[in-house]
Amino acid sequence: MTTLYELRSEALAFSDKPAAELRSVSKWYGGNRVLHDVSLRVGRGEIVALVGRSGSGKSTVLRVLSGLAGDHQGRREVQGAPAIAFQEPRLFPWRSVRDNVRYGLTRTKVSRAEALSRAEQALDEVGLADKASAWPLTLSGGQAQRVSLARALVAEPQLLLLDEPFGALDALTRLSMHRLLLKLWRQHGFGVLLVTHDVDEAIALADTIVVLEHGQVVHALHIENPRQPHGERDRRTDDYRAELLAKLGV
Repeated sequence: MTTLYELRSEALAFSDKPAAELRSVSKWYGGNRVLHDVSLRVGRGEIVALVGRSGSGKSTVLRVLSGLAGDHQGRREVQGAPAIAFQEPRLFPWRSVRDNVRYGLTRTKVSRAEALSRAEQALDEVGLADKASAWPLTLSGGQAQRVSLARALVAEPQLLLLDEPFGALDALTRLSMHRLLLKLWRQHGFGVLLVTHDVDEAIALADTIVVLEHGQVVHALHIENPRQPHGERDRRTDDYRAELLAKLGV
């Protein structure tokens, strides 16, 4: 059965090649089928949020797109090498902040001098230029997540994969990270797939929200005039929230 999301993806196919696309992807762990013919598309300069209950297959979709789970059926197309950031920053405690960011360039052929320069530029973009020589254990949770984001973006990917990256942060820090993500997204134009359990976060950030249930895409919601100031979209936000919660069975 063709979903509304797939129809919209078909229409977008006439534009530039997307940052990432899955077509009828299925994935098994042993005898357990965790993805059932999943199709989704992340356009260049588009933010797609993937929501669903625990165990719905969200992280598996992300692993397939990242290339960490290659034994699947169906078509996967990703432009360039995708970057990924997780809920835990996963920084190396024995490396400086600068060297943690530089690690994001290990798959690229750049000189040490260029790698250091690009790492420092990435840290400047996330507002942590003064922390380049610091050790990860001296950072706050929000600062560590900024470093993780800088490490993901230092190689200038066309696709950024985010696996609930703000879930462990306090409310004010999360809002600050939302603003930072949108600033970097506008500057660089990469596509984003955001895996989140937070419906309000998805509504605030995404162009399209895809609902996953039992490894299947069951709904897709296109946000009209996305990322508008909160006060200008209160009524529509309530409608979006109600629609998504109903699809999630809440």
